[in-house]
Amino acid sequence: MDQIKIGKFIASCRKEQGLTQSALAEKLGISDRAVSKWETGRSMPDSGIMLELCDFLKINVNELLSGEKIMAESYDKRAEENLLSMKREIEEKNRQMLRTEYLIAIPTVLAGIVLVFVASFVSMPMWLRVVLLAFALVMIFAVAFIAVGIEQKTGYYACQKCGYRYVPTYWQTNLALHIGRTRYMKCPKCGKRSWHRKVLTKED
Repeated sequence: MDQIKIGKFIASCRKEQGLTQSALAEKLGISDRAVSKWETGRSMPDSGIMLELCDFLKINVNELLSGEKIMAESYDKRAEENLLSMKREIEEKNRQMLRTEYLIAIPTVLAGIVLVFVASFVSMPMWLRVVLLAFALVMIFAVAFIAVGIEQKTGYYACQKCGYRYVPTYWQTNLALHIGRTRYMKCPKCGKRSWHRKVLTKED
């Protein structure tokens, strides 16, 4: 999707309705800075407020995502194109989130291991040794919880038995046995336990 084009379209529709950025932001319960970022193409409206935004701008979601008014004869085609484009963008955001998980977790775990090694083998007072070990463990566990949260919210898990894709709860994800991002969990659809692999989309 062309964010610059969409931004200009939002600005144009807003002005047609006689709304300032501040007035539109107030109606949506957001900051006028957010509206400004949409209109300059620096970000997109969140899916949770798209319908409300379209209602105020007197357009539909398909037109919003196209960045222009759509004639009836080309509506279905543009709708399909927009859905595919949104799917690609969601997949890319999910990939970025999973990369962020590694960027946070790997350096922290390595730093924790180094601290444990130093505390275990370098001569130092006992109180300092205890502090270093405690700090390393707290740091590793804290980042592990954050990393699991990122993984849990990103994409879906696919059941090996029935193929059902779903988002488990945080604790189901956290407490499950795992190898990398593949976790041993109970499928909410078929009820069977198996290794559920991480996937980025609801459908292939």
